[in-house]
Amino acid sequence: QVQLVESGGGLVQPGGSLMLSCAASGFPLDYRTIGWFRQAPGKERDWVSCISTVHGTTRYADSVKGRFTISTNNAKTAVYLQMNSLKPEDTAVYYCAAGSQYIVRAPREYSYWGQGTQVTVSS
Repeated sequence: QVQLVESGGGLVQPGGSLMLSCAASGFPLDYRTIGWFRQAPGKERDWVSCISTVHGTTRYADSVKGRFTISTNNAKTAVYLQMNSLKPEDTAVYYCAAGSQYIVRAPREYSYWGQGTQVTVSS
């Protein structure tokens, strides 16, 4: 069974940090682009970051550049999103998704999705 499972969300104060994990089962993450997206209540699902497991290239949305870092483990069975200097506007449900080998940002280009993990930034 093909599955992506996110974990690591929670409640954090502004300026704090969280690390989200995305574990894959049933299929390899090799030769794919893995993306992180987020969706706040009443808003569209926005692309946050992605990484190519082909060549390690990473991309970030301007809103998170310099604060978030995406990475994979050596076995390419998991993808992580380290989030630092969190702001209230980062509050959303965060999803990981697996696409093809091409680096893309549109949600429709990703075939597999996790169930999401809630991140709340509040004092």
